[in-house]
Amino acid sequence: MQDPHGHASPVVGVSRTTAGPADDGEAAPVGGTAEGRDHRDDGEAARAHGTADGTDPRGDGTAVTAAVTPARSDFTLVVLSPTDPMSRGQLRRMAQLARDDGFTVRWQEARGGRGSLARTLRELAPLLRSAERIIVGDPFSRYVQLLLTLFAPKHLTVVDDGTATMEYAAQLARGERLVRWHRRGGSRGPRELVLAPVTAAARRKLAPNARRTVEIFTSLPVEPPPGTTVTQNTFAWTRSRFGPPRITKGADLVGTSLVETGVVDADQYALAVAELARTHGATRYFAHRRESTEKLHRIAVETGLEIVRPDLPLELIARRGPIGRTVVSFPSTVVHTLPLALVGTGVKVAVCEIAPEWLKENASPRAQGFLAGVTGTAAHEVDRLTAQATQPSQRLEFG
Repeated sequence: MQDPHGHASPVVGVSRTTAGPADDGEAAPVGGTAEGRDHRDDGEAARAHGTADGTDPRGDGTAVTAAVTPARSDFTLVVLSPTDPMSRGQLRRMAQLARDDGFTVRWQEARGGRGSLARTLRELAPLLRSAERIIVGDPFSRYVQLLLTLFAPKHLTVVDDGTATMEYAAQLARGERLVRWHRRGGSRGPRELVLAPVTAAARRKLAPNARRTVEIFTSLPVEPPPGTTVTQNTFAWTRSRFGPPRITKGADLVGTSLVETGVVDADQYALAVAELARTHGATRYFAHRRESTEKLHRIAVETGLEIVRPDLPLELIARRGPIGRTVVSFPSTVVHTLPLALVGTGVKVAVCEIAPEWLKENASPRAQGFLAGVTGTAAHEVDRLTAQATQPSQRLEFG
């Protein structure tokens, strides 16, 4: 699952049982990514498609297959391991949760240096060729794009990789090339030019046609391309597996890697975090796994916040508790997913808008619009916080 600012490491799942047209989508191969999701991806999709009893795994009334949902033994989850230690740690924990639920998990060191790409393709080829469905989590991943180009499935499901899912669906619907929102879309470097044929081929493979069905399994508002099925992820598995949590009196802040991806100015971000903590009485700061140690140290020193590095996606951490009565986040996947994961608990979720003056001069021209879209499409029960500088101290007030 991917947030608006990270990139994950692909996870590929494969099922050798054909999912019928009424199937709710994840009956088979899963190819998701762990590098793009900020605090999330709770494995909801794998459970939805892996149920052996033919029941609705989410309880939301969507068309779930009764006749052809495969057993867990027909489903293999392949993790194309990243190199980042924090990402690897979260993936290890999530892989164990999948094993505990009866799924087969295969850990693939896909980025292990020279020869790792060829070795990975060779080892996965039999599995992918036999798969009726492949489920991918990061359509922007070059690894995923290459796999789709070489092993085109009959049925394809794209599961949430954070807010990048929104951008993927919109770009595909408009017929545009797939470019992450925070990257400048002008001239392409040598690497992009070399990979351009792969990206173009993958874009075609990600679109439905007479021989291929495409589904998007998401909790986010998306603009799907014509012919694409959208299945709602309601986080029913997360709620049934964890919690309800113990609610604390204070507030928790959710961090972002917008500084690390070159979108937001570091000083502006530190000021915003300090003022949000003061305004809401926050005591903890849940760090995005891509946030730098230096930035987190500065936040701890300047604000007194306890820095928490979650070892699981934030939706699971929140359900397990304890969690603050108010959770404040910058524009991120969690402003869409936490209200679903925490429904009925009394926890209030708020999103702080990114002011235009916080953006760096070299930020992508699309950044402000995309981040505003993430905020604007959040659930109606999510509070919107707008930052305003006050003179002469330049302190921020949120209203």
